[in-house]
Amino acid sequence: MTTTTRAQDAAHNTIPVSVITTCYGRNRHLYNLLASLAQGSVRPREVVIVNDDAEAERLVDYDLNIIQIATTTATEHGLTSSASFDIGRNRNLGAARASYEAMVFLDVDCIVAYDFIDGLYDKLQTHPDALLMGQPRYLTRPLTDDEGSQIQQGKLAADALDKLSVFNPYRDNFTQQRNDNVDANIKKTQDYGAFWSLCFAIMRHQFERIGGFDTDYVGYGAEDTDFAFMARALDIDFYLTNDVVYHQQHSVYRPPLNHLDSIVINANRFYDKWQHWPMAGWLAAFAQLGLIDWQEAQIVPIEILRQPSSAEIDAAHCPAAPYV
Repeated sequence: MTTTTRAQDAAHNTIPVSVITTCYGRNRHLYNLLASLAQGSVRPREVVIVNDDAEAERLVDYDLNIIQIATTTATEHGLTSSASFDIGRNRNLGAARASYEAMVFLDVDCIVAYDFIDGLYDKLQTHPDALLMGQPRYLTRPLTDDEGSQIQQGKLAADALDKLSVFNPYRDNFTQQRNDNVDANIKKTQDYGAFWSLCFAIMRHQFERIGGFDTDYVGYGAEDTDFAFMARALDIDFYLTNDVVYHQQHSVYRPPLNHLDSIVINANRFYDKWQHWPMAGWLAAFAQLGLIDWQEAQIVPIEILRQPSSAEIDAAHCPAAPYV
């Protein structure tokens, strides 16, 4: 379905970019994302939501052109059921439906800064053959109901979000201060392993050259690193930018024992394709717990020795952590 809004006459404040996000069961986060997109310095010409269970009547409240794709499958009795949530496949579906050459992909738990779309779009016009990734900041707790209402009304200022958020110290980060020097707001890197699909921009022709996300990956882990490695293999430049998104806090597992099976499947898939082990920190943690037999120098597939106990999974649960 396509949802148009009362703000169609304000099209001069939009730019020709498709924002693509995937969502199922995360509507509180989704509505905050949509509010931030609607209240930005410019609005994207369209927002494609894939695998979305949001209420259509709620979506018309946003000054956005929203295209809702429900990924459902038909049963033998003619009914429909929700497809399993496959983030790579769903991103590919969103890209295929997008109307514009410039595409920005956002995880549903993002809140974009006021000038995020404007800034990232401008950089993509300057580097139309490149892969660009924005700058995440991580909220250290969930937003309260009052703060959520302020987001919806456009009243929660960036400085408040800055105070509530931190950088991930294990990633390459820009300083908090913006710089009027354009060259200081973007940097080229050869570290394609630093790519994370939380917030990135790419032109359609380059997305199609890469082949989209490899759907042989399942569940959680490595599909975004694979996407970046394909970009590197095709000599597509990779830039980090200081265009900020705020990641809405939710509980995580350190290490992610709740995703052991898919991480092992995906690590084996990645190594078979690239002769390099992804997610080495997590694999090392799994090995230390005796869940897998793995060393970084090995060339044979990983096998799971045992499943984590419920007590081990509970111990790994970090409800207040801002990032994995």
